[in-house]
Amino acid sequence: MRLSLFVIVASVIAFVLLPFAQHASAQDATPMPAAAAGPAGANGGQLYVFESDANGFNTKTFFYDTGTEVVAFDAQFTPDAAEQAIAALRAETDNPITYLVITHPSPDKFNGMTAFQTDGAKVVASQATTDALPGVQDYKKAFFVGAGMFTDETYPTLGTVDQTFTGATTLDLGNGQTVELRELSQPGISSTQTVAFIPELDALIVGDLVHHKAHAWLEGGIVDGKATPTLDGWIADLRELEQLYGAGAVSPTAGAAEPMVYGGRGEAAPLSIAVADQIAYLEQADKIVSDYVASLGHRKAELSGPDASKHYAALQAKFKEAFPDYDLGYMILYGVYGLVNSKL
Repeated sequence: MRLSLFVIVASVIAFVLLPFAQHASAQDATPMPAAAAGPAGANGGQLYVFESDANGFNTKTFFYDTGTEVVAFDAQFTPDAAEQAIAALRAETDNPITYLVITHPSPDKFNGMTAFQTDGAKVVASQATTDALPGVQDYKKAFFVGAGMFTDETYPTLGTVDQTFTGATTLDLGNGQTVELRELSQPGISSTQTVAFIPELDALIVGDLVHHKAHAWLEGGIVDGKATPTLDGWIADLRELEQLYGAGAVSPTAGAAEPMVYGGRGEAAPLSIAVADQIAYLEQADKIVSDYVASLGHRKAELSGPDASKHYAALQAKFKEAFPDYDLGYMILYGVYGLVNSKL
């Protein structure tokens, strides 16, 4: 994104973000317990989920408790929010968190990693995600500081990944259970995407690749200092999930049953439903944005000028009309700019 447009977009939505800024680093000190995300496994394993409020962009952190240790997935938007997630887990289990997996390079997935490391967890991410973190950190810090949510001093510092992998790897856990990590072939919601399969639970953790029954973040990955949405790559990743883990999959990590998909926002859903609905959403989202930008004709410049806010509000309304039962409409208001800019 050109710097001038970056600054304009940040200032346009700052008035909406400011209510979050008042609470982003100081949530309630008594969190609700993490909720069980599904039935217990045959060996007693359990998946728990903590969801932040809007201050943390309704981000979900999942915890796989094997009965002796815990693997966490995604770290929340701030270290304070990460501490809230850990405290919520402690209402359910005292088992140590041994790993934190980062599914993709987005600040709500990695900003809180230092809190997990302080708690004793080893941070695991693909090499591609690890390589992307500094660029995303710089872009997002400039954006959120420019929007007034943080100062240079209060924005979370970038932590260090402890363990990297390329392609696929297995976390071998102490009681014989495993977590299978795999990079997908294409950029998804971000510039790179890791998914985690838990064989004991037939559970597939996919980060923000799926927002089932919730609006998606359409900014795109941050590549060379620019928001770069790749809906075709996102859809290709969703189809790859079906090939790897769906009915008849030949992957050695695929379970006997159709896995449940747990996304970073929205509801859990069986793989076939989650994939079909997310692809339909992305195809419709692309049409909504393309048609809206085209309808402006010579007025397209308004999308990066002082009248931009009314256009983003209008787009949010169009998404609400198209998906009346979807939650988190503010995701469109904040994140659709990336997809819009790709049409200019």
